[in-house]
Amino acid sequence: MIFGKIEYLNLLPFHVFMKRYAASQHYAQISHYHTGVPSKINASFSRRRVNAAFISSIKAKKHRYAPLGIIAKKEVLSVLLIPSKVPQDDTASATSNILAQILHVSGEVLIGDRALKYRLSNQESLDLAALWYERYSLPFVFALLCYHSHHRYMKRLSKNFLKRPVKIPYYILHAASQRTDIAPHDILHYLSYISYELDTHAKRGLKKFLSLV
Repeated sequence: MIFGKIEYLNLLPFHVFMKRYAASQHYAQISHYHTGVPSKINASFSRRRVNAAFISSIKAKKHRYAPLGIIAKKEVLSVLLIPSKVPQDDTASATSNILAQILHVSGEVLIGDRALKYRLSNQESLDLAALWYERYSLPFVFALLCYHSHHRYMKRLSKNFLKRPVKIPYYILHAASQRTDIAPHDILHYLSYISYELDTHAKRGLKKFLSLV
């Protein structure tokens, strides 16, 4: 089975888990097909070049998905709207661009590690997940773990991932810090804002978003 891999910090715990889980299950078929931004992975999944991946919520509604997602209970720190005279989408995004439209805010959409670094620089921005929560009092689901096959395996994988928090080894945290130029303590602080369980409240947030599209 081939996984698509989005190399963003918000999925760092999942990537650590996957490496351990694949080894413990002797599941040699699992491999990361290629890394890419969400929009690129969306396209690869749609063309069935990857069997499973975290797919942008707006693209995931027609596919099977596990009870795992990239979810902001309130704010998220890495999906921002930056003041700009000319509205500009982030080409790496699918869901976040539409979220800005739904919220009727105009500016430059910025997502991922670049957005987090921008936020940490204390420059002016709007957190789109926080704005969503202010308006609807619901979590925002940015992506869902979708798959084309291996239903039982995906169900078991999801259950195991949610059993307990994933501890990130320091060498992996350090490598992520070097790659993104974001301090390890800032990465860990950021991850405290990310939830992965698609619980009842998150499902309500997802349903609300899709009803507005």
